[in-house]
Amino acid sequence: MARGKTVCCDLSTLEVTLMVLFVVMTAVSVGLISVMAVHWEDRLQEPEPTVSPTAGLHENPYLIGVGRADCTGPPGDVPLMGYANVEQTAAGIHTRLFSRAFIVDNGSKRVVFVTADIGMVSQRLRLEVLKELEVKYGNLYRQDNVILSGTHTHSGLGGYFQYTLFMITSKGYIKPSIKAIVNGIVKSIDIAHRNIKPGRIYMSKGELEESNLNRSPHSYLNNPAEERNKYKSNTDKQVTLLKFTDLDGDGMGMLSWFAVHAVSMNYTNQMVSSDNMGYASYLLEQEKNIGFLPGEGPFVAAFASSNLGDASPNIRGPFCANTGLPCDYLNSSCPIGGLKMCVALGPAGSDMFNNTKIIGENIFKRAKDLYGKARQEVRGPLHAAHQWVNMTDVTVQLNSTHTGRTCKPALGHSFAAGTTDGGGDLNFTQGAVEGDPFWDGIRDALLGAPSNETQDCHRPKPILFSTGEMTWPLPWHPSIVDVQMITIGPVAIVAIPGEMTTMSGRRIREAVKQELEAQGTFSNAEVVVAGLCNIYTHYITTYEEYQIQRYEGASTIYGPHTLSAYIQKFRGLAKAIAEGKEQELPKGPEPPFFKDSQLFSLLPAAAVDKKPINTTFGEVLEQVDPEYTVGDVASVTFVAGNPRHSGDMRDKTFVTVEKYHNSTAYWDVVHTDASWETRFHWVKNGAESNATIEWHIPLSAQAGSYRIRHFGHYKQRKGFLETVILAYEGVSDVFRVSKITYNY
Repeated sequence: MARGKTVCCDLSTLEVTLMVLFVVMTAVSVGLISVMAVHWEDRLQEPEPTVSPTAGLHENPYLIGVGRADCTGPPGDVPLMGYANVEQTAAGIHTRLFSRAFIVDNGSKRVVFVTADIGMVSQRLRLEVLKELEVKYGNLYRQDNVILSGTHTHSGLGGYFQYTLFMITSKGYIKPSIKAIVNGIVKSIDIAHRNIKPGRIYMSKGELEESNLNRSPHSYLNNPAEERNKYKSNTDKQVTLLKFTDLDGDGMGMLSWFAVHAVSMNYTNQMVSSDNMGYASYLLEQEKNIGFLPGEGPFVAAFASSNLGDASPNIRGPFCANTGLPCDYLNSSCPIGGLKMCVALGPAGSDMFNNTKIIGENIFKRAKDLYGKARQEVRGPLHAAHQWVNMTDVTVQLNSTHTGRTCKPALGHSFAAGTTDGGGDLNFTQGAVEGDPFWDGIRDALLGAPSNETQDCHRPKPILFSTGEMTWPLPWHPSIVDVQMITIGPVAIVAIPGEMTTMSGRRIREAVKQELEAQGTFSNAEVVVAGLCNIYTHYITTYEEYQIQRYEGASTIYGPHTLSAYIQKFRGLAKAIAEGKEQELPKGPEPPFFKDSQLFSLLPAAAVDKKPINTTFGEVLEQVDPEYTVGDVASVTFVAGNPRHSGDMRDKTFVTVEKYHNSTAYWDVVHTDASWETRFHWVKNGAESNATIEWHIPLSAQAGSYRIRHFGHYKQRKGFLETVILAYEGVSDVFRVSKITYNY
């Protein structure tokens, strides 16, 4: 999937250099970010203004809209965003990705929260979404009242960043990838906007056990004992849930937050997947939207990220894969094989599909229970506050006599070690507080040495990449960052521009709650930490955790006082909201929006598709069996084209499983590639490729006759220079599915 414009049409010196950097950076930092649509016909006729409460709304003056839309990009060749594994490029679909939007209006103000099945929201993505919203709605949806959050699945597509580091590690700016996400997010807001109606909101809270584990307990233990003693666990177990209903009490949707990394699908996976949080959404939406296919139906269930920075779903913990013994506690490495052998396992061991299923089911079941018990009605005014902040130069008041400051961005040596959820390949380890002459020498030769000022600012971090001092061909990391908060009655949603560790999130919640309640405007404020919002700035640890310099501390890019700076800024937003003065907040310095011509792509255009001699695209190469029993896996392989040639496949499918109805002689679609039960594997062999479709037949499947169909497109040459893209489809033989029979 080539982007619309490249820097130039020839293989320039810039492109060659960037390719070299891509190889080097990937090798050094394979653990990078390791825990790192609207169609024109859908356009509304006119933007609708914020409306006054209608008759019958006097009991609760909220207008509520919910919406969901597909945001899956092309599932072929595009790097998956999260593990930065050079081998981990998209090759099919496990589950589709969706954006879920919630609009709340009280007649005078409106706020929007969106959570999308992507790794994180980038600054570029947010700016493009807001530009689209401005074209459609004027100033109704703005920087201050729209929060965009990512679920942090590591099996979503990359290519939607505008800063050099992220572009290098995801093969640049990939236009079809970012457009699918932008269009999906905008469409989810469109749907919520169209469906807005009077309703009520209820809140519920509870704890969820055996679904997250602290992957850096040594760092956590460096926090003050008196602070740690206030909490039962070194990860947040709390689930906070908002239930949305109409005035008749019928459910419209649900929005919840829980702190866990969406990395149950591990770094060997190559299928697009919404991971554990997406599976929780899938289960609840399928239960509520009876008779609808996945991604369809009116009820919207969203499971959003929180302070998940050190929270892993791999609850069996890290062990040495070659010996079965526990990894070294301090640096998560093994005596033989180093950090690559230290791997954390989920509840089902090495089976990532079952790990995803178990963690997703745990989250779903707890949310379903809390949804049913939600009785505390949310009432009160709406507020929205936003500022841009230059995070490279914030002075922090540490106490009455001392100040600190934030730094230009930099990544430490332990950043390249990755985590127990996905470690690096080279001889880096977590907990490094000294540099390495070998790697420092390579860095100095390729990228330049960090300045003394930056080194001093980041201590005790040994700097591997001084990204804040690297500006070619574009800045490597952002300087201007969003800080944002919205309140719905007593519920305050704090939009965190990165991954906060457990204790960092607790400190933010406490500080914001204290500030909101200090003015007497709020009582019993409920503060929600929403993660991966608006812009990605890696991690945010406490000052004490930063000293240990495990992966999270090494990836806290603005230095040891990063959290203190955010607490200071979010306190300012909370105070402005409590005093009703959010409109008086200084706007701050606006971030850059680089032209497409300034961005680059390292992903070449997809080649012309070829096929085996005497075959056609869509032809079956390996046929299904004639009969299966529920619990079996039906599989069929087709001659296929590159999925990138299918263009925008949102709201479409590469796969259907269909059941024959004798009474109507009609084939009914029972599953698509959005279904948990299907897996679409795309396998490339040079210019030829195959599509293997698996149907994991559920125990609930009805007995009868079925078939599997595959849809796609292929590119062929037409003349000497011209190419054309053509559609194809293939269909398996009809096969029978029977229920399990028991002989007594």
